[in-house]
Amino acid sequence: MIRKANCKINIGLDVLCRREDGYHELATVMIPVYGLYDVVEVEYAAQTSFRACGLTVDCPAADNLCMKAVRLMQVRYGAGDVSVALDKRIPFGAGLGGGSSDATAVILALDELFGLKLPERELIDCAAALGSDTAFFVRNTPQLCTGRGEVMTPVKLDLQGLWIAVVKPDCGVSTREAYAGIRPVTEWQTFLKNDFEPHIFAAHPEIAAAKAALLDAGAVYAAMSGSGSAVFGLFDDEEKARSRSFTPFVFPL
Repeated sequence: MIRKANCKINIGLDVLCRREDGYHELATVMIPVYGLYDVVEVEYAAQTSFRACGLTVDCPAADNLCMKAVRLMQVRYGAGDVSVALDKRIPFGAGLGGGSSDATAVILALDELFGLKLPERELIDCAAALGSDTAFFVRNTPQLCTGRGEVMTPVKLDLQGLWIAVVKPDCGVSTREAYAGIRPVTEWQTFLKNDFEPHIFAAHPEIAAAKAALLDAGAVYAAMSGSGSAVFGLFDDEEKARSRSFTPFVFPL
């Protein structure tokens, strides 16, 4: 079974407070970007295994979220052994949710392969056990995400006719680094922003420069996605989206 595990972007991101469980209370709108995806292949096997190609995966196989998803489904529901092959195309350390999307693709694949027929609420609970962004990819449609990302409310956004350009600077930003500089706010702001941007931009000026370049190119909106380091711009014209020399990923929305 082959699944395309697409990435996401965040339209605004408010970090509201630190929770007792160690996670942070968030409020953000997540949007799927179907044009940029990893390819995840899951097959029946005599012994569970994992292999990867494409972009270098930055952790041991046993620690990869795909394998954590397999183990979770085996423990909770008795899913059998599988082989997982990952063709990594989404940059990591980018705030695009590539690893989270891969893990959810595995959960959905095992649900189908072993005929579990889990309800959506249970699939979301499984995905949420693996990370903050992971549950979003169960629905994989525009959602207002709150809690630590697992409480979702569908939102309607008219993005028809827009193009997105995604730029990934050479640096990466770990989730730990992103949250380390946060000073939580206690109420919604009156404008869209990403609470991670000020301290991440200070530590990594090249990310700020990439956002500025997108705005200079004519983006109607530009921001860092999630905890970074990728930034994106929304354009009303394909030519503008492709007009800069930074060679971004460019897709229609």
